[in-house]
Amino acid sequence: MSNVYGNWLRQQREAAGLTQQQLADLALMTRSHIAHIEAGRRLPSREDARRLDAALNTGNVLSSFLPEKEPAVADYFEAARQLEQQAVMIREYALSFIPGILQTEGYARAVLGRRFPPVSAEERDRRVVTRLQRAKILDDPLTPVVWALLDESVLHRRIGGPDVMAEQLDHLVQLGESGRVQVHVVPFAMGGYPLLNNMLTLMWFEDQPPAVYGEGLYMGKLHDASSVVQELHHRYDFTLGNALPLKETLALLRATARDYGPHD
Repeated sequence: MSNVYGNWLRQQREAAGLTQQQLADLALMTRSHIAHIEAGRRLPSREDARRLDAALNTGNVLSSFLPEKEPAVADYFEAARQLEQQAVMIREYALSFIPGILQTEGYARAVLGRRFPPVSAEERDRRVVTRLQRAKILDDPLTPVVWALLDESVLHRRIGGPDVMAEQLDHLVQLGESGRVQVHVVPFAMGGYPLLNNMLTLMWFEDQPPAVYGEGLYMGKLHDASSVVQELHHRYDFTLGNALPLKETLALLRATARDYGPHD
């Protein structure tokens, strides 16, 4: 996404002699939201753009020239996608697939290509690009802190064939070895556990309450009620406490990647 919009917002803010926090206060937004817009990582809503125009006395420029949102994601995921880009800590739990921000291109293409009714090659490519763009949050070596809690079934479900799976598991090993992502597998031996019927993303932020996103087949829900977030956080911690440690998880990932056969 071009950052002309974010750069112009920053120039207008600085010309007005405002800090990001001061503009956020005037526009009834958070400072991190302003920072993400200026950096080109997020677009404001129509209402946010209207309040920014009012705060900066820029007429209706920010509202009128708001770029169209291009990411090809399901409507129910859009709010969670935007929060994902702002989070300072993300904890993923996956039951069926590798979490989106940790997927390789080959794996993402295989996941997004196995749809029925099928989608066009152009639409599939748009979705793959969007998924890979989400993963760019890992380009920052420090933020967000990411934990990935994977049910062991994820390792053995052949998505895209053995080469794709081997590459994907090697990618997880590299992330784990580098310290960028804490990866833990919930082994089959654990049996049932409190997260088994969910796909969850728990997110924490610099200046707003935590949120949790859960997803099922063609549906997703963003939770921000403190009682719900706390309960799901407890379930995550319980499961994490019974998962394999990082060292054992990486060993299992390496062994499973080898089982998929020779690969580069």
